[in-house]
Amino acid sequence: MQRLRIFRSLEEARQGFAPSAVTIGNFDGVHAGHRELMRRTVRLARELGVKPSALTFHPHPSTVVAPERIPRLLSTPDERCALMAAEGIEQVLIMPFDETISHLSPEEFFRRVLVENLGARAVIVGANFRFGYRQAGSTEDLARLAAEHGVRAEIVPLLEIRGVRVSSSEIRRLLAEGNVSRANRLLERPYSIAGSVVPGAGRGAREVVPTLNLETSSLEDATSALPKSGVYVTRTEDLDADRRWNSITNIGFRPTFDGRHLTIETYLLDPFQPPPPKRIRVEFLRRLRPEKKFHSAAELRAQIAADVEAARNFFRRLERFRPSLLSRRTPR
Repeated sequence: MQRLRIFRSLEEARQGFAPSAVTIGNFDGVHAGHRELMRRTVRLARELGVKPSALTFHPHPSTVVAPERIPRLLSTPDERCALMAAEGIEQVLIMPFDETISHLSPEEFFRRVLVENLGARAVIVGANFRFGYRQAGSTEDLARLAAEHGVRAEIVPLLEIRGVRVSSSEIRRLLAEGNVSRANRLLERPYSIAGSVVPGAGRGAREVVPTLNLETSSLEDATSALPKSGVYVTRTEDLDADRRWNSITNIGFRPTFDGRHLTIETYLLDPFQPPPPKRIRVEFLRRLRPEKKFHSAAELRAQIAADVEAARNFFRRLERFRPSLLSRRTPR
């Protein structure tokens, strides 16, 4: 796979971005609908002999135009880029979204950004795409401007899976309900959270079972999407070595021990050789149960043993009937 080039300003993009076939969007989570846009972009780029490209934004446009509606994000810009590269995108412009960009008219955005700076020979967007000041530009406007500038325009119908329209907002809703199985279907991959492993309070190792504790300070704020509190069947990956384990993960506040801070604790079902991982990615496959307060550590240990058995049964069924899901890794 060709190494992805990342441009972080229009000034950078003037040097080497053109000529391009470019798809445009926030692409948060890079879900199944986004992937279809990427695939069509790659096919059209090959047909035209140009570079398959994507234009995305950071921070999220709502930060500037509607700060009261900033969504909890499903992916970081770097994660988005890795996922787009896996679909064949060769270059990405992560455009800083600021007041200047937000006030460009649809005509100015098309001409100044897409034509003059990105050298767009083709533009590929979803059917609900809006652009320009106060989202005044529609897909009809995009098609008109493309024709005026000799650019190919392709408007891709919105994707539905089992009667559900695929969108980042729908995936956020499903995660908030704890329905990671359906969220994963819309993502075409397991939803995951990555970060550093940090020391826990120590009570788990002494009184219950030893766990890997994910650093949560960067995840606990209003900008990060987390599945609903509870216990999940998960897969855990060492980000610094080629190691992966079946696991169970608890997201919550440790009510048995009167916890007050969010914790993400992962218990590995498989033994591993030292050293312990320093950075991990946790993929959420299925919710087992809500978090609850137990009367004692012994009662909690018994429940964890039942959770472990349920998780082992899940993986046995998965390996028998759906082995492909375990092989779909989130690109690093």
